[in-house]
Amino acid sequence: MFSIAIFLAAMGITLLEMSEATAVGIALFAESKKAAVFLAVILGVLVIFVPTAFIGKYITLLPIFYVRLISAVLLLYFGIRLIRSSRRSVKFSLGIKAPHKDEPEDHKDLMYTGFSVGAVEAFEAAIVLVALYPNGYLETITGLILGSVLVIIAGFILHSQIRKVKQANMKIAVSALLLTFSAFWFTEAFVSISDLYLIPLFMVFFAIVYVIAHWNLTMGSSKVQGTDSK
Repeated sequence: MFSIAIFLAAMGITLLEMSEATAVGIALFAESKKAAVFLAVILGVLVIFVPTAFIGKYITLLPIFYVRLISAVLLLYFGIRLIRSSRRSVKFSLGIKAPHKDEPEDHKDLMYTGFSVGAVEAFEAAIVLVALYPNGYLETITGLILGSVLVIIAGFILHSQIRKVKQANMKIAVSALLLTFSAFWFTEAFVSISDLYLIPLFMVFFAIVYVIAHWNLTMGSSKVQGTDSK
């Protein structure tokens, strides 16, 4: 008999981990404007999920510790760099500085980041999925597939909507998101913590990046407006 409980558990863990991977993928896309970063995330997921479907528990032998550390370092690097880009966008939105092209992006590094993020999140889902296999292989695989499809649909919708957000605000949110996952994975590489910590971490980093991006710019905007009025 088909077990609804196993199916929902498999779909739930897939939705949770793949939503996080999708969020970072959208963040990398917002920075690079290259749809290829999504392919990198998907490839990272498939590298874990495909073997998981066939060889089960042996996938857990992969050195996830090093994957988490590498991903955390890459996300920290791009998160910090995006803070500077956020500040430039805020300056432009306030009329303080003329627009100019951002620093050239190393798209190869972004691809590596997307791949490692996909691999980390898929691995964390795989640990639970492997545990569910003995109780219902069909239910587990079905939940995995349906959960992945729902995340892809949601990611496509969010990808379309994110273009409508003001560039300065979007960069602040994206930078905070990258720093959030970086801090989370640095910690999780040594100590197991709940995904619920992602929410307060994001709020803290968003506030920090927002303050840095707007620091001492309001006064500069007033001066520019005063000069224009004269």
